Amino acid sequence: MGEEKRELEFKTEVSLLLTAITLFAVAMFFYSYQGAVSDNAALSISLAYPYRGIALAFVGFGSVSMVTASISYSKRSKDILH
Repeated sequence: MGEEKRELEFKTEVSLLLTAITLFAVAMFFYSYQGAVSDNAALSISLAYPYRGIALAFVGFGSVSMVTASISYSKRSKDILH
C-alpha cells in the first residue's frame, strides 16, 4: 500500500509540473501576442497587448502548481530519508 501511495504522489507531482510548464508556455504566447493596432492606438499598451492579463493569470496558476509539486516532493523526500 505504501508503494502505491508513493507512486500516486509521484504521478501527481509530475502532472503538476507538466501543467505548470504548459501554463508557462501558453502564458508566454499570450503575453507576447500583439494585436492589430492602428497608429492612434499605438500608445495604449492594453490595446496593443490585449491578452497580458490572461497571461499573468496563467503564470500565477502555473506558479501555484509548481510550488505545490515542490512542497509535495520535499515532504515525500523527507519521509524517504527518515
